[in-house]
Amino acid sequence: MNPALRLLCVLPLWRRRASAPSLIAAALRWPRPGARAMWRAGCAALALLAGVVPAAHAERIKDLVSIQGVRDNPLIGYGLVVGLDGTGDQTTQTPFTTQALTNMLSNLGVSVGGQAANNMQLKNVAAVMVTATLPPFVRPGEAIDVTVSSLGNAQSLRGGTLLMTPLKGIDGQVYAISQGNVLVAGAGARANGSSVQINQLAVGRISAGALVERAVQTVLTQNGGDLHIELNDMDYDTEQRIIVAVNRAFGDGTASALDGRTVAVRAPLDPSQQVAFLARMESLDVTPARAPARVIVNARTGSVVMNQMVQLENCAVAHGNLSVVINTTPSVSQPAPLSNGTTAVTRQSQIQVRQENGSLNVLNAGANLADVVKALNAVGATPADLISILQSIKAAGALRADLQII
Repeated sequence: MNPALRLLCVLPLWRRRASAPSLIAAALRWPRPGARAMWRAGCAALALLAGVVPAAHAERIKDLVSIQGVRDNPLIGYGLVVGLDGTGDQTTQTPFTTQALTNMLSNLGVSVGGQAANNMQLKNVAAVMVTATLPPFVRPGEAIDVTVSSLGNAQSLRGGTLLMTPLKGIDGQVYAISQGNVLVAGAGARANGSSVQINQLAVGRISAGALVERAVQTVLTQNGGDLHIELNDMDYDTEQRIIVAVNRAFGDGTASALDGRTVAVRAPLDPSQQVAFLARMESLDVTPARAPARVIVNARTGSVVMNQMVQLENCAVAHGNLSVVINTTPSVSQPAPLSNGTTAVTRQSQIQVRQENGSLNVLNAGANLADVVKALNAVGATPADLISILQSIKAAGALRADLQII
């Protein structure tokens, strides 16, 4: 057989990411060793090509998309935490704590009003906001976790108990009822004006601290019985690959694009079959497209993050630092004897301006992330200075990436 035809026979193995030794072994099993020298050269080139091309990592569709309509719903409520060891709100500064306690006692048949309500000193009570997330498909009677956060000036919620608190949705309806002992991960102590604290004491959590009272209807299928799945990151190439993978597994016409982010999937009408269909679809492997070249700069922290698609063209950079140093020395001026003068404190300041000469550095073009980082490190700039350098390189047209400042 001609060596070129043998190469075409082995290519399907290479496309399935077969290793280079397996390709060579498969090739050497052919007869007619007369052309073995030519064939070995072709296999060596093919093995080298397989090692140079970076391996693409496939991801599950479950990790790339979300199903439209399957979402969480935030809940919020206002409540009181009692049983604190003198670390509650100072009611003179947080009148809403006293008002909330008065209303609660009134609902329980205890009348507290007039001057007595204004003179209450509640060191063991704290006003809190209770937040939770209502998962999809949750049913009444199921328990969810809640987070309790101090609303006033309480020093700590440690050891407190949250009283019955209704949790409402955006529509004002009550969807859960929360109550239980607050677990605070932090610790602290105070004595004689000194204090020590570990972690946050004004926020706690109650595991399974709320019972669901009302369910939220979750609609999977849209008009016509189609499921809509949305990509986490909009990308036309990735969306097309997902459509191809779904149609290959379930047949042509199962998936079709609605826009650059949404895919319509024809699912079974029977709800019991939809679960199996979604489980199989989310398990399909898809190799996402490479993200566009992007550099993210955090101006507040000085951090710079770039992905592997960033490229740098040939350019020259001169960088120097300018620093101003001010030294202030206090001195005491004593008056002469019997002059009825007063002692005065004066300050003498010395100002120095230092400028480091920045040499002209030539940054060679970089085709991968390692070369770009190596070239930028050659300038010797700090991460804070690197922000200005990247902006200047981008303005000069030598940075092949989208520069975003957050």
